[in-house]
Amino acid sequence: MTKTATIYHNTRCGTSRKVLALLEDAGYDIEIVEYLKTPPDMATLRKLISDAGVRIEDAIRTKEAVYDELGLDAADVSTDDLLHAMTVHPQLIQRPFVVTEKGTRLARPAEVAAEVL
Repeated sequence: MTKTATIYHNTRCGTSRKVLALLEDAGYDIEIVEYLKTPPDMATLRKLISDAGVRIEDAIRTKEAVYDELGLDAADVSTDDLLHAMTVHPQLIQRPFVVTEKGTRLARPAEVAAEVL
């Protein structure tokens, strides 16, 4: 039986490259989603975050300049506001998300991916 995985990948990210190598070494048939080129829609992003069991605050990159520029740290910013910002500005998406038949993880640090391999 073929093992399949999807990784929401950023080629410039060392952690993302490390997780991709873990998937390759484990023999997975991998779908690579370069989310900077093809961002997930809000529903997909909401599902990834929920299935990974993390809070949206853990799934958004707060150190990106656009985070501050958009005022995403304001008290009145909703979950939908954050999700929308992440789809329009995919550099805000924490990486990598990994999906296998065993579950979904936000693999930061990379070793977290082992939970779904």
